[in-house]
Amino acid sequence: MNIQDVLSAKVKEAFETLYSATLDTVEFQATRKDFEGDITVVTFPMLRVKKMNPAQLGEELGQYLEKHVAEVSRFNVVKGFLNLVIDDSYYLNFFANITNNTSFGHETPAKDDSAVMVEYSSPNTNKPLHLGHIRNNLLGYSVAEIIKASGKKVYKTQIINDRGIHICKSMLAWQRFGNGETPTSTGLKGDKLVGNYYVAFDKAYKEEIAQLIANGISEEDAKKQAPILLEAQEMLRKWEAGDDAVVALWKKMNQWVYDGFATTYTNLGVDFDALYYESDTYLLGKDFVKEGLESGVFYAKEDGSVWCDLTDEGLDEKIVLRADGTAVYMTQDIGTAIQRVKDYPDIGGMIYTVGNEQDYHFKVLFLILKKLGFNWSKNLHHLSYGMVDLPSGKMKSREGTVVDADDLMVEMAATAKEISQELGKLEGYTDEEKEELYKVIGMGALKYFILKVDPKKRILFDPKESIDFAGNTGPFIQYTYARIQSILRKADFDYSAEITDIEIDIREKEILKQLQGYPAAIQLAANNQSPAVIANYTYDLVKLYNSFFQNIYILGEENEAKKVFRVQLSKKVGDTIKLAFGLLGIQVPERM
Repeated sequence: MNIQDVLSAKVKEAFETLYSATLDTVEFQATRKDFEGDITVVTFPMLRVKKMNPAQLGEELGQYLEKHVAEVSRFNVVKGFLNLVIDDSYYLNFFANITNNTSFGHETPAKDDSAVMVEYSSPNTNKPLHLGHIRNNLLGYSVAEIIKASGKKVYKTQIINDRGIHICKSMLAWQRFGNGETPTSTGLKGDKLVGNYYVAFDKAYKEEIAQLIANGISEEDAKKQAPILLEAQEMLRKWEAGDDAVVALWKKMNQWVYDGFATTYTNLGVDFDALYYESDTYLLGKDFVKEGLESGVFYAKEDGSVWCDLTDEGLDEKIVLRADGTAVYMTQDIGTAIQRVKDYPDIGGMIYTVGNEQDYHFKVLFLILKKLGFNWSKNLHHLSYGMVDLPSGKMKSREGTVVDADDLMVEMAATAKEISQELGKLEGYTDEEKEELYKVIGMGALKYFILKVDPKKRILFDPKESIDFAGNTGPFIQYTYARIQSILRKADFDYSAEITDIEIDIREKEILKQLQGYPAAIQLAANNQSPAVIANYTYDLVKLYNSFFQNIYILGEENEAKKVFRVQLSKKVGDTIKLAFGLLGIQVPERM
């Protein structure tokens, strides 16, 4: 039981004993730094139960707690705030219990618990991954790891958008302009090669539109009549009809993209447990539309199209089947969600990591699934996130102006190299070790910069700003971890003894309080689906440790028990940094 639980029970007991009154809740907050204390009981809300002077109430409660709670060594009252000083022995006992717990704060999923499926990435196979995908992947992967650490089973998944007119555009452009080139013959990653042809299609399409307009056709008609677009539309019809040549080309070019994606995912440090493909799922959901039509969830219009009326819920009418009987994205998403629960019967909820431009889509999807009677629909969540901007402006895929994910990762390593060399931090490293470390620092900077921000907020990403060895950055925290490992290497004595009887410094106590909050930070991050909670928890821990490091002797401490404790405390901080950064997908270097 943590100290808040102990104190909460005792404050309620005090109310019963002193005032014959029942207190439902007790409000705590951290003691302000200008007053003595470790935890503060706020008495103002209690005045609704017992009308009296708040300072007097605090005084009487403080006397009761000091007498009946062994952990409370003394107290002071400031207006309506009861500041409690917690005895060092409490923190030392807490530390002794976690010192050798290598997974402190990380819960093991219960066997009978329902699982959570987290969807992220979900790219189109007509172009490489870009900066927007990086935020998506980092968020989805980190949220999955955090939920896992909170004690739930997790499945990571994506749906790959491998069909549609956009795919046919790349295929057609390759047929027209590719001269049979392949990733092997060009040395390009397959996703980049295919992406180049998506851009080539757009260029040719615009040229044809301009020519048609020059021949006297309106711009609106020219966009519809451009021969290359009509040919791409015909290619899509052939694909849907199962034309052997078109399907063979589709499989070949998609495989190039899958191979390219796999390399990017490896470099980014994300993975998946299950893959779904739109080519397999685009017909899913039609049977459920039929059932919903029969049960009155949906209705048919005169032209045969099927709709869901959501106006009573403050939304609009949503089409779920076209007049010609073909599915729309909503139909597919309905079917895919149901299919996932069939594939993984222990799924109790799903999280969709998708940009905030799709907020309305997911409101509708979740509501329709609820209307169809699926009880698990109440546990569906849209992890909605803001866009990522660069100082240079907005990205456009068709025009080839996106920030390529692979290029950005290379740039991050190069920036880390440049800054590290300026600071002269890597003396004694081999060239190979340096290059590996530049990648670790660069990726740590990128991931931390993106994940420390609340997902809902838009980000302006500046690669150079993210790589700073001071301030709230990944490299600053990585450097602190490496500093701790240096201390441990220099500690040429046995520091395994349990220390329970020393006077601890205020800075040590602050670190212990922060460590005590790690399990709660994981649960809060999981509940809020926000890696920012973990990122900022870790930064606060590192700030406290650096204050301790700069002001207190560690290896130079003459008192043997204190020296052992301080090395142990350093090690535990390092272990916790590593665990927390693991939840963010960030590596920590042993040396920097």
